[in-house]
Amino acid sequence: MDYFLPSPDCDTISKTYNGQIDSHLIQKTNDGYREILPNLPRGKGWMTEHLVQYQGVWLTPNFALKGLMWVQDHFKPRSTDICLATFPKTGTTWLKALTFATVNRTRYGFADHPLLTTVPHGCLPFLEACPNDLDGFPSPRLLSTHIPYTLLPNSMTVNQSCRFVYICRDPKDVLVSKWLFMNKLRPKELAPISLEEAFELFCQGISHYGPYWDHVLGYWKASLETPEKVLFLKYEELKEEPSVVVKRLGEFLGHPFSLEEVSKGVVEEIVKLCSFENLSNLEVNKSSVLKLSTQIIIDNRHFFRKGKVGDGKSYLTDEMIKRINEITSEKLLGSGLVFGS
Repeated sequence: MDYFLPSPDCDTISKTYNGQIDSHLIQKTNDGYREILPNLPRGKGWMTEHLVQYQGVWLTPNFALKGLMWVQDHFKPRSTDICLATFPKTGTTWLKALTFATVNRTRYGFADHPLLTTVPHGCLPFLEACPNDLDGFPSPRLLSTHIPYTLLPNSMTVNQSCRFVYICRDPKDVLVSKWLFMNKLRPKELAPISLEEAFELFCQGISHYGPYWDHVLGYWKASLETPEKVLFLKYEELKEEPSVVVKRLGEFLGHPFSLEEVSKGVVEEIVKLCSFENLSNLEVNKSSVLKLSTQIIIDNRHFFRKGKVGDGKSYLTDEMIKRINEITSEKLLGSGLVFGS
């Protein structure tokens, strides 16, 4: 069963896959958006001037909020859908590459693989970025999202129509990676956010799709309740034993590696293809851009910084590290989840 490669230019929700505008549904979403927006709590934005709080989660006012409302009201999941879910800067790019390469390993050769010429985000579209486009994609669909599990429509969770792969990462590394990334995307007319500002906002839960700990716990609890539907991974374990995790990924996705594939080194070839060293040095990831919307255009090179474990400690003070660790212990108490490998 092959997962098809969609267009790398996933446009806004204002058009369908075949280019026809569903004006009624778009108008319904826009009307609801305009009605609630003025009354939503506001917080300082990282990439934009403000974030708004909607159903307990902090979102960018236009792109993320409107996309979420569209998904909640109109997205039609299929039983064959697989959705990669992440909090920003927890390993999204890497997980997308590994997943796409794993499920399509019989369709593409390593010498002319789409990942050599397409950024991983172009292979797995963001659900909230182009949900209406997705209706035209053939099944099975390989999707991605930053939406918390608790905010997804019941058709995706309660009815268990979709399978999810989730990855978490140490919050200290997430904070620093996100701060550096968002400052690169922040408009020039807005002053850069200092690390101290980003730290306070992160600890308060005011960051894209935050609070971070709530985001992680939503998928963690779902993975305990329905392990056949939600695979929960850790970035640190993926860094430590990538081949082991890729095998787990293949098994969960219904694409287990045969003994012959293992003996021929197919798993290691996938790990090599999707490695930070390989992807970050490809021309497409050094000079091309990803267009998420007419307002959000990102240089592919910004998706590749270091990809290391523990780098956050190089930026944070001892007091910052202590506070984040205390928050983490409090939030995860009794959950059975521990960050790291």
